[in-house]
Amino acid sequence: MRVAVYYSNKDVRIEERDIPEINDDEILVKVIASGICGSDVLEWYRIKKAPLVLGHEISGVIERAGRNIKNFKIGDRVFVSHHVPCMKCHYCINNHHTACETLHKTNFEPGGFAEYIRVPKLNVELGTFKLPDNVSFEEGTFIEPFGCVLRGQRLANLRENETLLVIGSGISGLMHIKLAKSKGIKKIIAADINEFRLNAAKRFGADYAINANDDVVSKLKEVNENRLADLVIVCTGALSAAKEALNCVDKGGTILFFAVPKPDEKLEIPINDFWRNEIKAMTSYGASPQDLKESLEFIENEKINLKDMITHRLRFDEIGKGFQLVAEANESIKVIVEPNK
Repeated sequence: MRVAVYYSNKDVRIEERDIPEINDDEILVKVIASGICGSDVLEWYRIKKAPLVLGHEISGVIERAGRNIKNFKIGDRVFVSHHVPCMKCHYCINNHHTACETLHKTNFEPGGFAEYIRVPKLNVELGTFKLPDNVSFEEGTFIEPFGCVLRGQRLANLRENETLLVIGSGISGLMHIKLAKSKGIKKIIAADINEFRLNAAKRFGADYAINANDDVVSKLKEVNENRLADLVIVCTGALSAAKEALNCVDKGGTILFFAVPKPDEKLEIPINDFWRNEIKAMTSYGASPQDLKESLEFIENEKINLKDMITHRLRFDEIGKGFQLVAEANESIKVIVEPNK
């Protein structure tokens, strides 16, 4: 089978490997669609582990099923999550599923940028979902990233009467905007340095769009009755964006770091100001099985339309172009690769 092996953002090679063997408790999935995530092009993080096969936003068809598999069969259309928690440890019991050690160790083999993947037993049991007839393979690639967005807004406790500022209007920022719009949030404001993405933010539900090269604080107050934002969601790893978020949150507000700067970059928090004004800084990472189930239900019941965020559909041999599109972050939003084309 063909796999796409990551050496760097500018060096993704199509190579040949054997189709993985499965045991009695596993399934083999033929990958039909695979999304390129912004985290796939975080070169500072990925390159130290290269070469490797990336890809975790996948949907496909079960090609083989082990003899002990009861809930799935050959031919089932499925979404598969790469990371799953144990559901038994202290962190899972207390609803911190993405802090579970098992979640950080699980994966399918070799990665979503391959024609076939082997799905281990735990991933079959907790991370594999049948796609309803009205959910396409392309829509299936949104289940994991949108599940992360659902989890983030739930943890941040976003409420209807609040003003939301989303810093970074890439795919994750735009999904946050779409979700907030579907909830009827009072006021949604987007900030980015890219005009293409700012226009996309307005198209997908932002009431206002601010160029982050301008004075964001002043522009924010202009459109928000001289107030800052109740919730700021940071959807870019740029340190400048993280710093800007500290200045944009209102008294009693919350900053959700959905994306974070590089590990060697330090962010100084004005803790005295935060203390006096009861400001909360928090993070969100990944999605639990329940988040993924909710994400699928949103898509199945057409509570949200994510298909119109797809800007590029690429053959497998074009995946290098896909990595460049996502890394450059110019005029792309959702980039999907089709490994079996």
